[in-house]
Amino acid sequence: MTKRLDLRVDFAFKSLFGTHGNESILAAFLNAALRFPDEKKIQTVQLLDPHFNKENQEDKRSILDVHAQLEDGSRVNIEIQLNNKHDMEKRTLYYWSKMYSSQMKEGMDYGELCKTITINIVNFRYLSHIHEYHSTFQLFEREQKLLLTDMLEIHFMELPKLLIKWRNREVDPREDQLVRWLLLLEASEDEEITQVLEEIAMQEDQVLKKAMDEWERVSQDPEVLLAYEARRKALLDEKSALKRAEKKGKEEAIKAMAIGMIQEGIANNVISKLTGLSIEEIEMLRHQ
Repeated sequence: MTKRLDLRVDFAFKSLFGTHGNESILAAFLNAALRFPDEKKIQTVQLLDPHFNKENQEDKRSILDVHAQLEDGSRVNIEIQLNNKHDMEKRTLYYWSKMYSSQMKEGMDYGELCKTITINIVNFRYLSHIHEYHSTFQLFEREQKLLLTDMLEIHFMELPKLLIKWRNREVDPREDQLVRWLLLLEASEDEEITQVLEEIAMQEDQVLKKAMDEWERVSQDPEVLLAYEARRKALLDEKSALKRAEKKGKEEAIKAMAIGMIQEGIANNVISKLTGLSIEEIEMLRHQ
């Protein structure tokens, strides 16, 4: 079988979920993610221009988001992140605000603005104090827990948490459609997941079968593969740069701690034990 694209790479995700002709796949994912009751299930979605927030170089990455409009006018933006930049809450609020405000046209009334939903799929643990892999945030009054408005809805879906539940058999893709779709993003690296999803696709889920067939097809397209490999390399380079920055930041923090202890007259062996710095490194800091 052809090696399939890693759907956790945003380019590959958009090739499957955000391409014209695949609207039924996106609708199925959104029905699972937003958990609408049966009478409100999404039947069709309209893919929208993803350039609504392209104001600077960083914003140009938004072209790899999936931006869509539901039948009731609600806007949805799906972003998948491989790397933790430690600014997710600010980024998601910024993009949510741009998507919400982009609806406003000259002469419009505020009452015409539609619900705006952001879905962040992340390949790292983000909300450490929450055990569940899927978290939904809205605007509530702090004491009374009263919903101010349903216009804002922000979702975080953490793939590592889901994988732990999958391995512990705490979730079942046969019973939970969101589990099904999110595990699809991990399937390129896990033969067991692929086999289970193929069985579900053949037995009961025609849209999942369409998604897996389309995934197979785009994974063999030379033009798609060329763009995919370029994007994957860029993400790997980004991950390396983030790790270097994080390492440098930790080193600077340790040195600052050591300098503070030196100024307090603490002995070298104690500083070394607490910071992990060698005696030679501490002596160099003493003489700076």
